[in-house]
Amino acid sequence: MRSFLLLLVLLTLLTAPKADAASLKWFKGNLHTHSLWSDGDDFPEMIAEWYKTNGYDFLAFSDHNTLQSGEKWMPMTSNARKLALQKYVQRFGTNWVQSRWGTITNKDGLVSDANWVRLKPFTEFAPLVARKDKYLLIPGEEISAQHLKAPIHLGAINLRELIPPLKGTSVVDVMEQNVDAVYDQRARTGQAMFPHVNHPNFKWAITAEELMQVRRGQLFEVYNGHAEVHNSGDNTHADTERVWDIMLTRRLAELGLPVMYGIGTDDGHHYHEWLPTRSNPGRGWVVVHARELSPTKLIEAMEAGDFYASSGVELKDIEVDSKSYRVEVKAERGVTYKIQFIGTRHGYDPRSEPTAVKPGAELGVTRRYSADIGTVLAEASGKSATYKFKGNEIYVRTKVISSRLNVAEQRGKEPIDRQVLARNPFAYQAAWTQPTVPTRESAK
Repeated sequence: MRSFLLLLVLLTLLTAPKADAASLKWFKGNLHTHSLWSDGDDFPEMIAEWYKTNGYDFLAFSDHNTLQSGEKWMPMTSNARKLALQKYVQRFGTNWVQSRWGTITNKDGLVSDANWVRLKPFTEFAPLVARKDKYLLIPGEEISAQHLKAPIHLGAINLRELIPPLKGTSVVDVMEQNVDAVYDQRARTGQAMFPHVNHPNFKWAITAEELMQVRRGQLFEVYNGHAEVHNSGDNTHADTERVWDIMLTRRLAELGLPVMYGIGTDDGHHYHEWLPTRSNPGRGWVVVHARELSPTKLIEAMEAGDFYASSGVELKDIEVDSKSYRVEVKAERGVTYKIQFIGTRHGYDPRSEPTAVKPGAELGVTRRYSADIGTVLAEASGKSATYKFKGNEIYVRTKVISSRLNVAEQRGKEPIDRQVLARNPFAYQAAWTQPTVPTRESAK
């Protein structure tokens, strides 16, 4: 009898992980979205419906320094707002839309009549669009702080209370003050929430050296679909993938800090005019491997790195164990794929030099590092590939690059300049999986 019980326990332990893995699902979502509550150009209900009808499972709103709460009325004075209102009434009807006439004073002191519309708070509009276990809306905020002239923006997902932007003595201090504010609220309320650093290259605000120092930083935007965030860098500024590799290498090998994961977002602002020069929805997202569609489980999975970021490529499977890293693409007909395994090996050349416009005139930008950092460890063409750890890697991540152009990177320029594309790491639609840290025994 005792032998039978021991066998039963052993079988249970062996089969439990498989059953657990089978219960996980992939959920597609966006974590960076703006509406009329700040500088977006549409009503949140309309925006939420766009994502819902375009295959998203969840959406987080992140208006600047607001939580979409309280009483807010907006004058429909511009043509863009009038167009948004027309579509809004057509979709939800006059019984839902609340409006009234009132006066408005312009910057010159002139008073005129205007049609004012009430912006529905999150708690009021979310039940209208969300569907249990089908489509989730998450409250959030883009904490929009700054240091001197540098904009330091952080996404704060699933907040319970507004966090006013906090000041600091440096770029690093501002990031840490606001990151800590999110985690302090999480500890105080017991509600699952997390911060992520947004678009480090927006106005060239944050260098790799600054971002790598954020002690409690877990996530940052490796890809952001906004038209003005400079993902691809330029002759003096590192692109955000390069920033990621520099950060990972130095955090893990020199600073004793953990991995920072990379997310994709679209940073949607414009929902009526669709152009590469506008910040439209649908350009970047995350796909999270979670047990259920809830804020708690999504956040739990993302903090464990169980997700990938995308600007157009869909993955079928990601498998990481102590020996290898495997990626499989959910391929589209007529599209080809290149799978890269990227990382830094122990014993890398750690030297770096400042970027300078002339000798002695150092720029306050990410330093130039050797090619040892963030090198392509292996590359394969096709729908799947496996990398076997050698045991000398500090970290390994993957990038899947499709043959389909990323129109958001074209900025409307015609004809397509192939030389420009070759220098732009975001020129083609891609997916980025999260870095893993192999052990020295991985190759044994």
